[in-house]
Amino acid sequence: MVKKINEKRKEKPGKVAKYEGKTKEQIIAAEKRKLGGIYKKLDEKTKKATENLVEEAAFMGASLHELRQKIAEKGYTEEYQNGANQKGVKKSAEVEIYNTMIKNYMAVIKQLTDLVPKEQVATKTNDGFEDFVNGRDD
Repeated sequence: MVKKINEKRKEKPGKVAKYEGKTKEQIIAAEKRKLGGIYKKLDEKTKKATENLVEEAAFMGASLHELRQKIAEKGYTEEYQNGANQKGVKKSAEVEIYNTMIKNYMAVIKQLTDLVPKEQVATKTNDGFEDFVNGRDD
């Protein structure tokens, strides 16, 4: 059953093909451009503070891409043997690293998202009701 799941994953790699044939540096640059476009609205002081976060997010995005490729090729599990009699199947090292890195990536993206100014909700047009209620002499 494990092999069937892994084989299905190989058939449908998803976003793995997004950066196919590009170097890690090219992927990092693309991620930085993507993130930079989102954070254009920030003032200069905040932009300087977020540069390191954007850099780290871009690196993690590129690393996650590499890990997804390896997981698609090798599968989610690997066999292990401790000594002569103990054998089994465990999560692959790539899956463990991916799980840890995706959590860190999402935390950095949340930090960056929290810095983006919230758009103000458009207020309702004045229909005169509030003026009527506030202008009463009771």
